[in-house]
Amino acid sequence: MPRDEPSEVLAFLAERLRAPGAEAPETVQTHISILLLGRDRVYKLKRAIRLPYLDFSTPGLRLDACREEVALNRRTAPALYLGVRRITREAGGALAFDGQGELVDAVVEMKRFAEDTLFTRLAQAGRLDRPLLTALARTIAGFHAQAPRAPGGDGAQRILDVLELNEQCPDMAPAFGAAAVDALRAALRKAWARHAPLLDARARAGKVRRCHGDLHLRNLCLLDGQPTLFDCIEFNEAIATIDVLYDLAFLLMDLWQTGLRAEANWVMNRYMDESGDAGGLPLLPFFMALRASIRAQVLSTQAALPGAARQDILPQARAYLDLAMALLRPAPARLLAIGGLSGTGKSTVAAAIAHRIGAAPGARILASDRIRKRLAGVPAETPLPPDSYTRESSDRVYAALAAEAARTLALGHACIADAVFSRQEERQRIERCAAEAGAPFQGIWLEADPDTLVARVRARRNDPSDATADVVRAQLRRHTRPQGWLAVQAGQDAAATQAAVLAAPGIAPDGAG
Repeated sequence: MPRDEPSEVLAFLAERLRAPGAEAPETVQTHISILLLGRDRVYKLKRAIRLPYLDFSTPGLRLDACREEVALNRRTAPALYLGVRRITREAGGALAFDGQGELVDAVVEMKRFAEDTLFTRLAQAGRLDRPLLTALARTIAGFHAQAPRAPGGDGAQRILDVLELNEQCPDMAPAFGAAAVDALRAALRKAWARHAPLLDARARAGKVRRCHGDLHLRNLCLLDGQPTLFDCIEFNEAIATIDVLYDLAFLLMDLWQTGLRAEANWVMNRYMDESGDAGGLPLLPFFMALRASIRAQVLSTQAALPGAARQDILPQARAYLDLAMALLRPAPARLLAIGGLSGTGKSTVAAAIAHRIGAAPGARILASDRIRKRLAGVPAETPLPPDSYTRESSDRVYAALAAEAARTLALGHACIADAVFSRQEERQRIERCAAEAGAPFQGIWLEADPDTLVARVRARRNDPSDATADVVRAQLRRHTRPQGWLAVQAGQDAAATQAAVLAAPGIAPDGAG
């Protein structure tokens, strides 16, 4: 049973946090925790509850959970998680931190960070720019690479356990109607059966790991200017021991539902660049749908609580249910190649429209500039010397681009190839990728006047492209518009260029966006 919340423990903690002359600390409550927020410290107290997936019913269990929370979160946020404080009852009956008396409770002690550094706040303020999202994707990929692997090949069973747990929720049918809930659960089961062999193969390959488990915008912040993951799931190892892409999918779904769909696609692409885990692309729509269905379930349960503002909660819950169904609708693979001289805005157009092409979170973008840097073993923003741009090196880059495009299409996922494609053999090779996969293809050739091209390349900073004004002038002397690809003027308004590309035959008739 829950303890009386306005207890002496809370009063004790509030007194420890109260600054001289200040008001009482702010209190934030969740269904399993109570947080007291002081000026520069936070105490996080576990509720004395037992649920199907956690047990905080005794002081000893809460102490163990606090220690586990600190240990796990220090993997990603060591500066934020300061430690665990035992609350004991000393001689005379007074409570103390880490005393010799009987254990009464335990709290996680955390450093308080500015609320406006939460990624939910950054998203609301329009501050999730591409450099920050790139850094976030790299942080997550690095964390996943170091996370402990789970033994065995039971990837499908782990996801089936999630489905079965969700199906036990009694509150969804009253909230949405039995027909809608049955349709969602049947669609999820059908997708699970289709993906079961891949789920098991990924588990055998070490893709199931002890992840974060709750990786959404509210559990991300900036610490010292760096994206930081915090508040991972510590109370149930099984819930957090998951496919790394199921971990990532919570963030992608959260961005998608927030309306930041191009940002979700950017994070996916940068994560794939870092992790090389493109073999899991077919799972992302299913994983995102599963995450959305869980949000619908949680909100329907909240709406069923006494005194809940059902009129506010249920529309949100319904939006997640609708999103889950939309994510499960199939979208065929297709290949879009965007070519043009340096400075025509190929990468800008690709990033702006990728979320509209194929299944969520949109097309995999394969850019020759990024592939060249990867083959050289350097980050995408690191400049390469001129001798890295020989005919032989470019041949290797275009061969790698075509091979990756073929693999992506074979997985059933849409793809955008972003490169100059100035030579006929380069264009023919990328066209063959689509033909051999039986996928629709469209080649786009962007054009702009010479002054615009030169101005754009001169303005680049920390960009994967190393093109200079001299490179542009040399391209202008050597290359002309190719035959067979759709020419699009890209010299002025970016939105008009993007609309023209999307209007090309067969580009985005059923896109994810």
